[in-house]
Amino acid sequence: MESASNSRLSEYRHILRRQIREVTPATFEEVALRVFRYQADHNPVYHAYLAHLNHQNDRPERLAEVPHLPIQFFKHHTIRTGQPPVPAVNFESSGTTSSTYSVHPLYDAFLYQSLSQRIFEQEYGPLNHFHILALLPSYLERNNSSLVYMVRHFIDQTGSPFSGFYLHDTTALTTQLRSLATNSEDKRQVLVLGVTFALLDWAESAIDFSFLQQLPNLIVMETGGMKGRRREMLREEVHDVLMEKLNLPRIHSEYGMTELLSQSYSSGAGLFRPGATMRVLLRDPNDPFEVHAYGGFEGTGGINVVDLGNLDSCSFIETQDLGRFGPEKDSFYVMGRFDNSDVRGCNLMAL
Repeated sequence: MESASNSRLSEYRHILRRQIREVTPATFEEVALRVFRYQADHNPVYHAYLAHLNHQNDRPERLAEVPHLPIQFFKHHTIRTGQPPVPAVNFESSGTTSSTYSVHPLYDAFLYQSLSQRIFEQEYGPLNHFHILALLPSYLERNNSSLVYMVRHFIDQTGSPFSGFYLHDTTALTTQLRSLATNSEDKRQVLVLGVTFALLDWAESAIDFSFLQQLPNLIVMETGGMKGRRREMLREEVHDVLMEKLNLPRIHSEYGMTELLSQSYSSGAGLFRPGATMRVLLRDPNDPFEVHAYGGFEGTGGINVVDLGNLDSCSFIETQDLGRFGPEKDSFYVMGRFDNSDVRGCNLMAL
């Protein structure tokens, strides 16, 4: 029989889930601080990390006062808060320079699916207004990719017979796009979402892409990722190549990772807007405990992420990405990676 304390904990977890699903910009910080107190008490790894820091402020008043767990902990520990159910899947990273991968158990598939769908639709509109053509070969070759899991859900939500995955078959991708381009009665938007190296291979192939001009609502979105298949390139360089080859005015981007269950999107120029359940803070590159919210820091700093979707793991993650704040409220740019970090996605390694 469930003890009274476990019952109360389960009830509080349920309350936090509801607050996360309903979070708004006005309530974000309040909800995030509640999540901090919950995880500080009931996440063994995070609790030990806070104790190691001798963190005395168990009731911070601002997010910038909350210690963030270094992302490398996902490589060596099971990051779990409370007593969640058996994982629906264990997501694993696809790092290219290390044999040790991050593992992030997904305990609540519904929460992940509902939050990721909310984030996408707030930025781009209803999924059932899209055909999604996904070019994710390196991810599809694994069965534990968080990106594939999310995109599969998106494809299902489109309800489109034309949505689907393309492993290495760029010929089939091109044929499907040509077919959609000739259907003048189809008013849906077309989203081609791909890992960077695969999009570059497709764009640099001997294809006449002029037919894409018949798809005025076409969105091409890169998710990062050379995966050792090509040389690492600046995001701006990747976008320049894709725009030139595909004759498009802009390339969109998705910012996410195995250790995060929320995403951010960029509709061009590398400017990301965090999803409803995500906020980015910047830490001084010379002092990881000097952390600033939007507007409180100029220049380039380490990216700390507050991800409310990580309720069952840890919502306060110190990434190895470098970034700076953008001109819009809570917006940010991803500038590169710390030199001693693993290559992930569109690794920049330089400012």
